[in-house]
Amino acid sequence: MISYSFLLASWGTLGNLSPLLTAGRWLRRRGHRVRVIADPAMRPEVEAADFEFVTWRRAPTEMAADPTDISNPQERMRRVVFEPCSAYAADIQDEIGRRPTDAVLSLDLLFGAAVGAEASGVPFAFLSPHVSLRILPGLPPATSGLALPKTKEERAEVEAACSAFAGAMNASLPILNRARIDFGLAVLGDVMHLFDRADRVLLATTQAFDFEADSLPDNFRYIGPLLDTPACCNSWQRPWSAPANRPRVLIACSTGAQGQLALFQRVIDAVGTLDVEAVFTTGPNLHAAEFRAPGNVHVVRGASHDLVMKEVSLVISQGGHGTVMRSLINNLPQLILPMGRDQSANAARVEARGAGLRLPPTASEEEIAAAANRLIVEPQFESAARNLGEAIKADIDSSRLVDEMELVAGAKRQRDSR
Repeated sequence: MISYSFLLASWGTLGNLSPLLTAGRWLRRRGHRVRVIADPAMRPEVEAADFEFVTWRRAPTEMAADPTDISNPQERMRRVVFEPCSAYAADIQDEIGRRPTDAVLSLDLLFGAAVGAEASGVPFAFLSPHVSLRILPGLPPATSGLALPKTKEERAEVEAACSAFAGAMNASLPILNRARIDFGLAVLGDVMHLFDRADRVLLATTQAFDFEADSLPDNFRYIGPLLDTPACCNSWQRPWSAPANRPRVLIACSTGAQGQLALFQRVIDAVGTLDVEAVFTTGPNLHAAEFRAPGNVHVVRGASHDLVMKEVSLVISQGGHGTVMRSLINNLPQLILPMGRDQSANAARVEARGAGLRLPPTASEEEIAAAANRLIVEPQFESAARNLGEAIKADIDSSRLVDEMELVAGAKRQRDSR
């Protein structure tokens, strides 16, 4: 068997890094060499997974890479994705020059990593650990939270949302094109064309969960979710005694900072009015001391969600893709209160599949309590989650991620040998 050398590129939080590390483990099991370039704060997690760690040097890190303010999504995309393009590209190019690299696997928001790989003549794949960031025909954009259109009016709404999203992205196209010119690459006519430059776009979700597009680009592949448990969350200290005498709930905060303290205080207060027992995992950006918790809500910094989910009947979260997928493969209905990123898109799909409910992040304590109670007592939500979870597990078992990356890397080896 041929062994290849892969460079995996991540940014921002553990929620972004974890799917990439899962991909790295799968590649390593097949005998390939893997190193990871990521934020310095991610070094412990990367090294705990026994991968060589490389740090970004020119590119922004920590809060500069993933700022908390999400009030203006277009401005945030400009600052996070476009302005650092040249810095990310230079770091990727340097790392490819330092060590032989057969292919780059980069998170899909690292446009600069794609520029660096392409400029170095190394094939690259985008990993999308969520629904497609690229606009696809017939589908609402990932940031809209719209459902799959069924009527003429809904189709018009989706088309308008796609146009608005494309316009917001293309407002920063000159920044991307300046980076491409600086690295000797042709300019693009549309930001979405960058996805067409990739050898593969690997959607780390499942078609049973996603909405069906009218068509998919030739380089797109569904590979199923990538859900290994982070090393920092590999334990679970039960705050309750067995057996359960009332329903149990997991309240899971995002690993990203989104100014969500007030939202989760409302969730805690709402759950406090129900005859349930709950555990709230604050994640790395909030602290237990910041919350007032009633007696039936246990507040912890972190825990293995895979273990917690074996003991609960409901998950309440912002709707990050990893939390949503884990909930479904554990047959759990969900209440999602999305605040940004891909969370609204995930919530729309959970709701459309009948596996949960969605509320705005401004929902009142009473609205949250009523929705949570419905999800606990009405059996159709659990049944829908179970059906969807079985399909997701089948996709994970049959994932072609490694096969696709071997094809990408193999094509370069064949070219180089001629």
